[in-house]
Amino acid sequence: MTKEELPENNQNGTEKGKNILIIVLIILVLLSGWRLWNDHREKSQKNEEILILTEENSDLNIRLDSMTYQMDLRIQEIEKLGGNVDSLLQIREQLVRERQRERSRSAAEIEQLNSRIDAYGKMLSEKDADIIRLREQNVQLFTENEELKTDKAEVEEEVVKLNIEKEELEEKVTIASKLKAENIIVSAVNSRGREREDEFRNRQLTKLKVSFNIAENSVAPEGIRDVYVQVLAPNGQVIFDIAKGSGTFELNGKEEFYTSKQDFLFNNTRQQLTYYYEKGSEYDKGIYAVKVFSEGSEIGKGTFEIK
Repeated sequence: MTKEELPENNQNGTEKGKNILIIVLIILVLLSGWRLWNDHREKSQKNEEILILTEENSDLNIRLDSMTYQMDLRIQEIEKLGGNVDSLLQIREQLVRERQRERSRSAAEIEQLNSRIDAYGKMLSEKDADIIRLREQNVQLFTENEELKTDKAEVEEEVVKLNIEKEELEEKVTIASKLKAENIIVSAVNSRGREREDEFRNRQLTKLKVSFNIAENSVAPEGIRDVYVQVLAPNGQVIFDIAKGSGTFELNGKEEFYTSKQDFLFNNTRQQLTYYYEKGSEYDKGIYAVKVFSEGSEIGKGTFEIK
């Protein structure tokens, strides 16, 4: 290599090094820009999710307030008409407690509460029908009282009729109370359909199954009967969920919750009835009671244990 060629080679190497350095800097700038953009996008997405969840919590609180207000209206009206409001008062207490919660709810909790509120709305529609019936009864009673005041003989005749109807009703209730649920079996059904009886653990319990026979009774007349099943937790409280078919029935003049219900045609053939209930959350450990009712009377009971 000559002396004239050496500076030219050095110059080319320097230019090449500069170009590489510029390319590296451009790549670093592009990577930094992409990372900043991606971080901003993820932060914006997270903020949007938080905002949506906040709005859903706010909307749910509005629904809770509205449902509580609607409950209050029905409670006042039914009390004024002389009806029973025990179940509405219990549900109203649940709504108030839920509304007073300080922490934000998860998306799953919001969905579950909205489902319960929808079920409560359907129940209020049924209570509206009860209100109309009570109003009609009150109007009818007022009219009957006015008519009875005009004629003592009519009053005495009406009393006789009412006594006869009362005796007939008491006779029917006495006959119906002789029905008996026997061979009560409580089973845990897991997700694969396998059953385990009497005592089990939460992991074995996807659905609760209660089955029994109606004992023979030659005195009881054939006909449609409603049969209610109560599952009572170790603390004595009835397990119920209106969204899954639970509801209320009257027992000794008081409104009671039931876990599940069926109606069947009683024909004195030792019919077997089977009930399924899916609670959707873990059961507390302890001994549970199962009670069976029909026509205003307890017709059988049993127990099971969750360990």
